[in-house]
Amino acid sequence: MAHKKGVGSSKNGRESESKRLGVKIFGGQPAVAGNIIVR
Repeated sequence: MAHKKGVGSSKNGRESESKRLGVKIFGGQPAVAGNIIVR
């Protein structure tokens, strides 16, 4: 399970970055707050 979770986390992290970019452009100001929440 740990192994599977690690792989999933890696994939999610990559997708998260893509989403973060969209959020940054969409929100802009709240991008910093969103960044902390996403983390």
